[in-house]
Amino acid sequence: MTQDPLVIFTPSGKRGRFPAGTPVLTAARQLGVDLDSVCGGRGICSKCQVAPSYGDFPKHGVTVREGALSDWNAVEERYDRVRGLTSGRRLGCQATVQGDIVIDVPPESQVHRQVVRKAASNRPITMDPATRLVMVEVQAPDMHDPSGDFERLAQALKDQWQIEGVTAPLSILQKLQPALRKGNWQVSVALHQAAGQDKPVILDIWPGLHEGGLYGLAIDLGSTTIAAHLCDLGDGRVLASSGLMNPQIRFGEDLMSRVSYAMMNPGGDAEMTHAVREAMATLAGEIAAEGGIDPALIFEVVVVCNPVMHHLLLGIDPVELGQAPFALATAGSVTLSAAELGLTPIAPAAQAYLLPCIAGHVGADAAAVALAEAPNRAEELTLIVDVGTNAEILLGDREGVLACSSPTGPAFEGAQISAGQRAAPGAIERVEIDHDTKEPRFKVIGCDLWSTDPGFAAATMDTGVTGICGSGIIEAVAEMRMAGLLDPSGLIGGPEATGSARCEAQGRTYAYLLHDATAEGGPRILVTQGDIRAIQLAKSALYAGARLLMDQRGVDKVERIVLAGAFGAHISPKHAMVLGMIPDAALDKVTSAGNAAGHGARIALCNRAARSQIEQTVRKIHKVETAVEPRFQEHFVNANAIPHATDPFPALARVAPLPQVHFGASAGGGDGSGRRRRRRG
Repeated sequence: MTQDPLVIFTPSGKRGRFPAGTPVLTAARQLGVDLDSVCGGRGICSKCQVAPSYGDFPKHGVTVREGALSDWNAVEERYDRVRGLTSGRRLGCQATVQGDIVIDVPPESQVHRQVVRKAASNRPITMDPATRLVMVEVQAPDMHDPSGDFERLAQALKDQWQIEGVTAPLSILQKLQPALRKGNWQVSVALHQAAGQDKPVILDIWPGLHEGGLYGLAIDLGSTTIAAHLCDLGDGRVLASSGLMNPQIRFGEDLMSRVSYAMMNPGGDAEMTHAVREAMATLAGEIAAEGGIDPALIFEVVVVCNPVMHHLLLGIDPVELGQAPFALATAGSVTLSAAELGLTPIAPAAQAYLLPCIAGHVGADAAAVALAEAPNRAEELTLIVDVGTNAEILLGDREGVLACSSPTGPAFEGAQISAGQRAAPGAIERVEIDHDTKEPRFKVIGCDLWSTDPGFAAATMDTGVTGICGSGIIEAVAEMRMAGLLDPSGLIGGPEATGSARCEAQGRTYAYLLHDATAEGGPRILVTQGDIRAIQLAKSALYAGARLLMDQRGVDKVERIVLAGAFGAHISPKHAMVLGMIPDAALDKVTSAGNAAGHGARIALCNRAARSQIEQTVRKIHKVETAVEPRFQEHFVNANAIPHATDPFPALARVAPLPQVHFGASAGGGDGSGRRRRRRG
């Protein structure tokens, strides 16, 4: 008795015997092979392209001969003529099995294809979005079968895609009949079905094959900035990334200031809600234009944010987050219509998903970091610091994860700094100070040259040197400490004590002149004693939060440190350690994860199972509340020193020994004697 042909799919290795004449797509579906198709086998979408292989395959125990697949048919010839098929490829819906065959499914033809993230981590995202596109052929109406068009569409989805129980809002019912007739009873539908959701919902419908794509937004709603990624829901590509300042800054630079504004001003929470929703709607429109797509094709939005931003975005008064026990209105994930958030430029039926919060001061942004960096799966004890106005800190490994937030304030982002500005062209972002001459050099955003390189002035003629951003002030302060211009207590020495005329007197304190462009009509950029104090307060809060988690875990050192956040991506690990922002560790164990919260939002956007995963993970993370921990203040005070008053930094000492200078008990001790300056007047 002759056996049916054997079909082997790679890379999955799935195999089975099928009668001659079986379409490759049918064989793939019956074996559970990951082969994509939108048009349902009509030879229109080309998503099901496969690469057949011929010859001997000892590994599979099969020999594949010519003729193992049917010859090209008219559909494939037409497709190749109009659009072009890659050499050696066939359409899985058209090619039929004629003999034993080995068939490779290329990555771009896989439904759950893996997309490698652009930034530091190379862990891939497996594509399985909650919103997808399918095409169906609907039976035309019949006088003898009085069913409605929607009922026949639902039956077609069940028969052709095994999608049952579909529902549709009124807006879809209004578009249904014109779309069916214009498409000659073939339509494409955008279906939304979240993980665990029983009934899929039709979000939109088009006649024939819709080729305009489906898109989603991953938004990291921070207290200072709002960042967004526009992603293709078909393949996970990032078409555009953009951001803008959070307009709520005018109500308060830090979170507690905004909570206070809501407490002190009736209707203040509604004002802030309106401001942030309006900004997000503007950003959605701008990023769609930047990505070259119609914003009405954005059908999914995933948002990550801290708890105060979470409540204000949802229109919930954040007053309870301003006082113990810091109760959230809801800690779980939230799914709602994007229209309810005022995101009017995008598809009217678009869905929004907010990741769960971990606790009252540790929000969905920390959950997104946990999703992106997976500390719960780490072999080494890993400290993850998401640096921002409100730092989110995670410490953990396979044994468990701890989390806390620390109110660092906006100094790390250039605010509260005398020459500070946001990261924009012309802002100083890198600083080096010669240890012997005490002379500085720097780089600005938008130019690859150092300020001492020939051609720097010409290269920065358009932008100028406008100020100093967060990474620049961190490097400047750390470089001043390494060059002996700054003592461990954070005092800037005078010109006599430091040997540098760049240390200028400013009343009873000193400042370090980084750049003087007054001759060209530009600014004088100095690092003042006030700037040092602002950075000390911010870094002390960050370090104290990390130390609290280490206390809870019963350790004095960590094995690996990850700097997260869009800003964290630009921090030099050595300078962060000199400053005492992070605990001592070998520098090769300190890495940047880029905007990990934004990447976590991307993962949740592109993979609905990841949403279920993080919803379960956050329940196991143990929250440490810095506001009520008695040791926080002790850690904070000790962390004021640069790098630290009591904690040793042996790994740092091996790569960056720090000079033992002291500039007196008061800010005026510029002669290094320790004597206090006498107050005049």
